[in-house]
Amino acid sequence: MVKQHATKGSKKLLNAWAFYDWANSVYSLVITSAIFPIFYGALFRMAEVEKVTVFGGEIARAPLISYVTSIAFLFIAVLTPLISGVADYLGNKKLFMKFFCYLGALSCIGLYWFSLEQIYFSLTCYFFGLVGFWISLAINNSYLPDVAFPEQQDKVSAKGFSLGYVGSVLLLLFNLAMVMKPDFFGIESDVSGVAEVKAMRYSFLTVGIWWVGFAQYTFYFLPQGFKKEGERQNIVLNGFRELRGVWHKLGEQIKLKRYLAAFFVYSMAVQTVILIATYFGEEEIKWGGDNERTMGLIISILVIQLVAIVGAMVTAKMSARLGNVRTLIIINLLWLAICIYAYFVVTPTDFYFAAGCVGLVMGGIQALSRSTYSKFLPETTDTTSFFSFYDVAEKIGIVIGTFIYGYIAQATGSMRNAIIFLGVFFLVGSFLLNRVNKVDKG
Repeated sequence: MVKQHATKGSKKLLNAWAFYDWANSVYSLVITSAIFPIFYGALFRMAEVEKVTVFGGEIARAPLISYVTSIAFLFIAVLTPLISGVADYLGNKKLFMKFFCYLGALSCIGLYWFSLEQIYFSLTCYFFGLVGFWISLAINNSYLPDVAFPEQQDKVSAKGFSLGYVGSVLLLLFNLAMVMKPDFFGIESDVSGVAEVKAMRYSFLTVGIWWVGFAQYTFYFLPQGFKKEGERQNIVLNGFRELRGVWHKLGEQIKLKRYLAAFFVYSMAVQTVILIATYFGEEEIKWGGDNERTMGLIISILVIQLVAIVGAMVTAKMSARLGNVRTLIIINLLWLAICIYAYFVVTPTDFYFAAGCVGLVMGGIQALSRSTYSKFLPETTDTTSFFSFYDVAEKIGIVIGTFIYGYIAQATGSMRNAIIFLGVFFLVGSFLLNRVNKVDKG
């Protein structure tokens, strides 16, 4: 039920919308980037195996998680426009947002029982955690024009980002304390005999509880949604029809079409690096021991988060002076250099330096990519469809990037070879961006 005081543009409604970033960003940091990759690698080391029998064959640990991630994002890319079409025409998108929020949070809790012996159940929890996070986030993003006036949207969007960063770092620090000092929290060894691993399992519980608990504030104030006027035949396909409409419009927008081609190529590499960075560090770096590995990887993630803020600020200043497209070309070339450097990274010190470099370019390229796309849009009131197209393109890119990464790592037996191949995408992306620059000097 919509609260009478939660009117569009009101402080309470804007705060409630932004607060969902506080609720769900813990998944992105703790599960995707930090604790889970360390936990996942620890299970294989304790079992003294590098491969598991799954899906009819033996698959190494890094390609396995990469393949599951790829399948999950394919599912997300197909399901998101379908959900968007149904929710828009029925006017009940909060119901869908709740469903995927609860699905993701419960899947995080399910990771507590993740084991190599129950690999199918375990991977299913990982799979639906991804699905719940990304689809609920997409629905929350779609609320922005519903809750905020145009002049409020930049500010409230930035507020959401800030809340998400602070909340996720706070929970990660708490989880890190549990992992490093399990005795202090009364955590005893699990069946593996390692108290730190039991603490990691508890961290998955904290993510699920945090996510679903704080999301209640958002759900309390958000409206159910607004029915979209128009054709109500085959509402399941309406989201796909809107994407098809955007595709046809691109034929008349050469600059936008060229930019999207470039974005599709380099974004698949960016997102793949973000998703696999911790797995790479866990497996390929020569750590002194398990404690150093755990502490080192989490410190690296925190370094990336902190430096990303500086990187976003530097990128904004560069784009103001050089233009968006030229700045993106420079950032792509820096990403290429990082991929080449990562091939030779061996020591923890090397990895820390690489993490700092990734943070410097990660925050900037994501923020600048979206704002550049917005600038290139034609005069239209249907920005939602254009951004839906942008999001689906990004997700399909992740599918391709993570699959290629997993395949190369599996075929060559080395994640380093896969990292070098990702560098090729940044090189191609810079060339494609240069074509955009020839159309418009940005």
